[in-house]
Amino acid sequence: MSAGATVDMAARRAADAASETRPDPPAPPLAVAVERLRKTFDLRPVLRDVSFTLPAGRCLAVLGPNGAGKTTLLRILATLTAASAGSAEVAGLDVRRDAQRVRRMVGYVGHVPLLYEDLTVRENLLFFARMFGLRDGAERADRLLARMGLRARAHDRARLLSRGQSQRVALARGMLHDPPVLLLDEPDTGLDDEALLLLAELVRERATAGQTTLLTTHQLERGLALSDEALVLVGGRLAYAGLASALTAAIVREWYARPRATRRGR
Repeated sequence: MSAGATVDMAARRAADAASETRPDPPAPPLAVAVERLRKTFDLRPVLRDVSFTLPAGRCLAVLGPNGAGKTTLLRILATLTAASAGSAEVAGLDVRRDAQRVRRMVGYVGHVPLLYEDLTVRENLLFFARMFGLRDGAERADRLLARMGLRARAHDRARLLSRGQSQRVALARGMLHDPPVLLLDEPDTGLDDEALLLLAELVRERATAGQTTLLTTHQLERGLALSDEALVLVGGRLAYAGLASALTAAIVREWYARPRATRRGR
């Protein structure tokens, strides 16, 4: 063996040894951690021992038929309703013990836009900016209005907006304080194709910035394509928790039809 070959082999062995001893990169912190979560309304179970974790910087699609518990799950994480049992943490904070701090860490957009109809679009955002104590609230509001394609409607009263325009304002409200965790309950409701593309862009940008998004939707193909992870609830039970890329809409619909099936995966 030549001297050059010997040197090359030694270099490769050294590189292999270095790669074997190099520690794995640290796992991203958990944005959400849920353990054996239960919720009942008038003795009717809505969530049944739901457990999952979600790392920061990921998008999670929460899927399920009507009445599966999707909205209830997001409302618990947003501290808008209390769990009956189990635990839930957002950004390391317990949603029950640290509710005030959790509310500053999350943005929530529900089925109702929650806009004051007699205020203008911009006045609505300024009002919520003051609630969050944002010193640069006006700048943030103007920036989001431009991003959501609403600059021309900024001084129109909210009651004059269409359903899709109101939903755009609601999305701007939810992102106004730049929350690490954004909870979106059927955010695609009423949105046209342009707004749907914008929603996808916003989710991707948040992931790039290390921020987390959880969304519910009945548009299975869209939800799976938009998300990194998927959670499937059927009858309040966890049917799947894992990678969205491992699912198809057809598989999810089959689980809807067989509510006792339970699967987990990555």
